[in-house]
Amino acid sequence: MIGSRRYQSNRFRRTVTRMTDRFRSGAGRLCLDFIRTLRYRGTPAETEELPDEPAWGAWIDQFGPFSSPVLPASVRDARGVREAVYELLTGSLRPSSRQRLNRFAAMPVPAPSLTASGELRWQAPDPASAMLALVARDALELVTSPEFARVRRCAGDRCGALFLDTSRPGTRRWCSMGVCGNQAKKSTYRAKVS
Repeated sequence: MIGSRRYQSNRFRRTVTRMTDRFRSGAGRLCLDFIRTLRYRGTPAETEELPDEPAWGAWIDQFGPFSSPVLPASVRDARGVREAVYELLTGSLRPSSRQRLNRFAAMPVPAPSLTASGELRWQAPDPASAMLALVARDALELVTSPEFARVRRCAGDRCGALFLDTSRPGTRRWCSMGVCGNQAKKSTYRAKVS
């Protein structure tokens, strides 16, 4: 099994080299970044970021350990796992969603191999299912760990994304200081000036 911390450090190296990532990252865990693909959940501005297979492949390409683009066949399983993870993290887990998470968590995850030139490559017979296995395992690990007490909902008016508060005092309010935190500060400033 790929531990979430080791996987995250691999993902961090990949993220540093990219300049045009399509999906938001930085929630603190893979499963939290994944559920953010339903942006502005529960608001009139709710936006599906995984509308089709190319979008799901782009998410795998951005967050996965694979070195080449993935072209998954179906996005329905991805959205189903995403909603099951959201239910798990918000305390509204239905039995069918628990079964879905357990089923995907039991699937094979990407396996490392060393190329002749000494590069580490990750492989899986079905990369899309392997990514869902990573997401499901990460969610199950998170919800049963002490870190779960530090999962927060963004205080941004329109956001509501979940994130892992890794700040020392545990008082972080926004999923992103650069976006939601900045918007809140601007609103507060405008209210004072008006």
